[in-house]
Amino acid sequence: MDRFRIGRSSNNGIDQPSDPLPQPSRRINFKSALQGIQVPDSFLHGISMFKVGSNGRLEPVTFKLSKDRFIISILPRKIERVGGSSLMRPSILSRKRSGASQTSMGSIGGDSIDGSSVLDAGVLSLLSDTDVDIGSIDRIQSGQMTLKFEMARKKERRQSIAQRNSMGIPMLDEKRSFSLIFRGAETLDLMVDQGGDREEVLYILHSIIGQYESAKLKVGNEVLLLRYIWNDVDRDDSNTINEKEMGELLNRINFHVKEKSTGAMYQKFVKTLGLTKAQRKQGLSFDQCVTLLHKTKRDMATWQVKPVTQLFYDIFGQFMTKNKIRKKVSSTSFLNKFLLTVQGEDNKTMESVMQIFTKLHQLELADVSNHITEQNYISLEQFEAYLLSRDNDIFNPRREQVCKSSEMTKPLSEYWINSSHNTYLTGDQLTSKSSVEMYTKALYRGCRCLELDVWDGARDEFGNPMPVVYHGRTLTSKIMFEDIIKSFDVFLMLNPKTYPIILSLENHCSIPFQQAMATQMKSILGRHLYVPDESSLRGSLPSPAQLRGKVVLKGRRPPTGAIDDYDTDDDAADDDLTEMQSVRTEKTSVTGNTKKSQTSVKIAPELAKLTLFHGTKFKSWGESGQALTHHMHSFSESRVRSFCKHNQSQSWIQYNQTHISRTFPSGNRTNSSNYSPILAWATGCQMVALNLQTPDEMVRMNYGRFRENGEQGYVQKPSTLMMKGVTEPRTTHIEVKILSGSCIPKPKGVSDGECINPYVSISLFDCSDGREATSTQVTNTVFNNGFSPIWKFEDSFHFDVKNACVAVMQFTVMDKNSTPTKTDEFIASASIPIACMRQGIRSVQLSDAHNTRSGAFDFASLLVLVKFQHCQAEI
Repeated sequence: MDRFRIGRSSNNGIDQPSDPLPQPSRRINFKSALQGIQVPDSFLHGISMFKVGSNGRLEPVTFKLSKDRFIISILPRKIERVGGSSLMRPSILSRKRSGASQTSMGSIGGDSIDGSSVLDAGVLSLLSDTDVDIGSIDRIQSGQMTLKFEMARKKERRQSIAQRNSMGIPMLDEKRSFSLIFRGAETLDLMVDQGGDREEVLYILHSIIGQYESAKLKVGNEVLLLRYIWNDVDRDDSNTINEKEMGELLNRINFHVKEKSTGAMYQKFVKTLGLTKAQRKQGLSFDQCVTLLHKTKRDMATWQVKPVTQLFYDIFGQFMTKNKIRKKVSSTSFLNKFLLTVQGEDNKTMESVMQIFTKLHQLELADVSNHITEQNYISLEQFEAYLLSRDNDIFNPRREQVCKSSEMTKPLSEYWINSSHNTYLTGDQLTSKSSVEMYTKALYRGCRCLELDVWDGARDEFGNPMPVVYHGRTLTSKIMFEDIIKSFDVFLMLNPKTYPIILSLENHCSIPFQQAMATQMKSILGRHLYVPDESSLRGSLPSPAQLRGKVVLKGRRPPTGAIDDYDTDDDAADDDLTEMQSVRTEKTSVTGNTKKSQTSVKIAPELAKLTLFHGTKFKSWGESGQALTHHMHSFSESRVRSFCKHNQSQSWIQYNQTHISRTFPSGNRTNSSNYSPILAWATGCQMVALNLQTPDEMVRMNYGRFRENGEQGYVQKPSTLMMKGVTEPRTTHIEVKILSGSCIPKPKGVSDGECINPYVSISLFDCSDGREATSTQVTNTVFNNGFSPIWKFEDSFHFDVKNACVAVMQFTVMDKNSTPTKTDEFIASASIPIACMRQGIRSVQLSDAHNTRSGAFDFASLLVLVKFQHCQAEI
């Protein structure tokens, strides 16, 4: 590894002007990859549907697929009142092509659609449209489980049937409704018109997405990128890119060329291709534009060698026989000189190499002169494609695979569990909306411990209690407890092999409403609800495998006749104010007399008998360790720091070997910010709850932790946290070089705006001696280039990792703002537990703020060089 000389090149011909490109001889088929899917003509001509707007309003739209099946267009329809009656006549409004979603502008004149103003207007005009790229869809969700649908249901309850009929707006029908979740957090919420077939729509969409996921594995990143932006930059729908459109294409890929230079660049390239004047005027085809992107990346630097080229020569030698410049590498050299030596992949064999080579030969790349047809060789371009691929990810794929069921048979106390705090909130702790959608989002992002603050609500028309969930004594909105439970049932029906979903119930209800909670959960969840019997409460906790497909309750289960010393998150304020007193009390008293007096809290037996985990107040580690294993503690972040600061880490680790601990953010974090989970993980805490609605660096770190085990939400704790006695992890030294980037989008994946100025921040989140140890180092900024930025390769970043079993390294790409007074913007990131990190030349697959790789982020990556100078700690 030390022989790699990445930096300025000598005058050895590496950075000489490139050879002219030949005419393309191979056609790239990816752009037509979805056309083989048979769809009814109605999908291409348009299907009548209703879209739910951001305010819950139903808007008549036309759902339409593009001919190539890559774009879903939602076209607004104008509905005119016929002769003043309630009969409606739909027509499609004119539409301006747009590559990004646009916000609804409401009715003509800015009037609200709700109320009599719509009836008086006589015309309902919807001035919004939406394009959704198939590549940006994260999942399809049946039913009405989004915030927009929640708002639509509330709006429907306030309107009469006659009023809705007069506006041409039908009643909501869950069986005709579905949502597309795309670009990380956006939703397109639709209901097919009366007589439409939702199941046919879902079948077609699932077929197209499945074909897309399969087809994209056979093309290079440049092809994926160009296809994704093609419909936006091909303004005249000619299926070619002319000289005027060239500038927009370059801006979309974040490669800056001065406007006056764009024409010259276009003419030079078409001349290189040998196109006639007529062909030049017609424009560049998709295949030719792919070649342009490849050439742009290859010829970008005049003084700085493209890192892949330098690595290729350093590893395999610059010259072949007869002093020819190396253009290919054999399978034997790839195995011995690269995989075994550089990458340290001792498990690789020649059979492994041939599988890699077969995939690389099937890739559709730019048509270049170095294309290799020999199966035992790959070209420089194919080597680069491998380096940037998922197969070469810095995250060890063996750690990312879903564990076998036999590996999930240990007690729950032996696993880290992906956990959420105040799951229902969409924003801050004081005024934001509460939404059932947040539970569905959390579940699909791997969260398996979710919180519900349950309060007495109203009673229905029959006098039945209706519990509600919200952040009590604040202005946050209320949602029905019953609706949340329904969302869990739907999720488990679609994902029956899910490891247990733990509901952390903050119960503020009176007895009748607690009884209603129990009734609703039993009625809705049925066999999905885990009901522990008394015998199961003795001995070790059940395992994730035993509880697969179940909903487990954390709340109150006091022994019959005992005082309920239940501990809740409401104790956070007291924890923050009296942490020192509580620690001193723990040191001097086994009776645990705290500042707060114990009070008897009533719990409905119907709810108690459904509960597995019983939260109790902390008194002493000695007393806690003797408690039944289903008794557990909850601590605010300040208590976490206090325990560690006062040398109680080891006692806590031992407690967590058999019992469960949950930690949560301080009550002072009213903006829903987060604390670092590192210390809590290091003490073996299983449920380290974060405000997942805030996509900050702590939540991104959490995503990295639970990427292990296939994002199932359960990761087995390292053996060092399960040993008896004190263990000192061995320090590991890591050297990191950021080499280059590929296809990095604009912040939030937007299509408009200036070319980005990317730089990379590398942060190590670690802990030592009961304290957090965070260090951050930053690269230089590459201006006006997100397509193929190259950093200063002579710069190495060094990190001493104290606790490799727990530590996480986070790579964050930021956009340097050209205005000094403005804040730099987040673009993308990846968080890698040190225990899951691979050495060598690796690809860092980047995700957006919501940890999704779709749309513009589907092909974004960094190329890095990682060296471990010491052996990693035992994992």
